[in-house]
Amino acid sequence: MVRKIVRYPEPVLRAKCRPVTEVTPEIRALAADMLETMREANGVGLAAPQVAVDVQLAVIDVSHNPDCITFMKVNGEKVDMVQHMPIVLMNPQLELGSTKEIGEEGCLSFPRLRGDIRRSSQIKVSYTDLEGKTVTVESDGLLSRAFQHEIDHLNGILFIDRLNAVAKVGIKRKLARLMEEWEEDDE
Repeated sequence: MVRKIVRYPEPVLRAKCRPVTEVTPEIRALAADMLETMREANGVGLAAPQVAVDVQLAVIDVSHNPDCITFMKVNGEKVDMVQHMPIVLMNPQLELGSTKEIGEEGCLSFPRLRGDIRRSSQIKVSYTDLEGKTVTVESDGLLSRAFQHEIDHLNGILFIDRLNAVAKVGIKRKLARLMEEWEEDDE
C-alpha cells in the first residue's frame, strides 16, 4: 500500500525514532508499504518518519544505477550490489569514513528542493534485517550517501540541516515558496 509521504515541517520529521524491538507482522507490512511508496515516488530511500511512523526503520534501493558505487561488502564479503537490493534496515549503527565529498541531494519530504551536501564518501553500517539478523554493509557512492541520509532521518536530522551556511541562507526563501506550493497542492 502506498502511504502518504509527510512534508517538512511535520514534527515527526524531527523525531528521534524509537528502536524496533521485534520484527512483527506490522513491521514487515510497514517495510513493504515503504518500499512501494518509495518506488511510486521514484526515490532511492525512505525512512519511517517520512510516512509518519517514529521507528528506526528505513528502506533503500539504488539498483536502478549499478554504476553508482565502486564496491559493496556484506558481512565482509564483496557482493553484487543489484542482487542485495532493496535493503530494509532497522536500528542502524553507522561508522563514517574519513574522506568527505560534496554531492547533490534531494528528499521526498522536500519535493522540488535540492542541495549540495558534504558527507563521508564511504560508510560501514550495521543493522538488523527483517529476518532479525545483524548485517554489516560497507560501500561508497550513492549507496553510502543514501544510508547517511536515511539514518539522519531516524535521528531527526534533515538534509537541509547539513547545508553550508551560505546555502542555508539562500534556501530559506526558496523553501518558504515551496511550502506555500505544497499547501496549495494539498488543498
